[in-house]
Amino acid sequence: MNEMNCKDCAAWLHPYLDNELEVEMAVRVSQHIATCAECKAKLAEMQALCEGIRNHVPYHSAPELLQRRIMSKINREKSFSTKKWIAPAFSAAALATSVILYFAIPSGQDMLVDEVVSSHVRSLMEQHLTDVASSDKHTVKPWFAGKIDFSPPVYDLKEQGYPLLGGRLDYIRHQNVAALSYKRNKHIINLFIMPNNASDSVIHTTSKRGFNIVSWQKNNMAFEAASDLNKQELEAFAQMIISQH
Repeated sequence: MNEMNCKDCAAWLHPYLDNELEVEMAVRVSQHIATCAECKAKLAEMQALCEGIRNHVPYHSAPELLQRRIMSKINREKSFSTKKWIAPAFSAAALATSVILYFAIPSGQDMLVDEVVSSHVRSLMEQHLTDVASSDKHTVKPWFAGKIDFSPPVYDLKEQGYPLLGGRLDYIRHQNVAALSYKRNKHIINLFIMPNNASDSVIHTTSKRGFNIVSWQKNNMAFEAASDLNKQELEAFAQMIISQH
């Protein structure tokens, strides 16, 4: 596989940000960015623009009454299928409106995953994995005291093959959160922990921009683990942590 140059990378940055690349190409772009300061800067500018739009442009859910009206019109037009010209045209327009309303408004989880991936990538680009570098959980956990308004659990998984690198503060969903960094062979895992009053949940795995993200809820805290590690090993990491609660 030929090494990617800056010109090729520039052409793929937008689809990379939008998670539109196949895994192989996403990995190639990620590897190039990791060694190229110029392309890192371009990506950072794009991310800043996207985050600015996401944080400052308001999102509005379609009113329930409007949703009912659209669906009512779609259903009503289905019953007039003999009208060859008017009905198909109106149904297509109503359906297009419904699709726009559905896809133009990202879900809360989608927005959270996007922030998690951005924070993960930023920590690798800026070489800022830790504010406190230590493999000792008894050093890392007290470091958070007074810096955030909750006490994040810290896990020692060295014997399981996931050594702790340290911890840092991060900012997700308009709040300070705890970020723990782990290593699996040559792969970095960022584990983001934040308070959340939702019910406990099983793990959920998704992918974005070539990274895997495993999410779960436990003991009034939300956990988001992000890495370019393969899905199976990242899920195993999550299960190890859940088993220690």
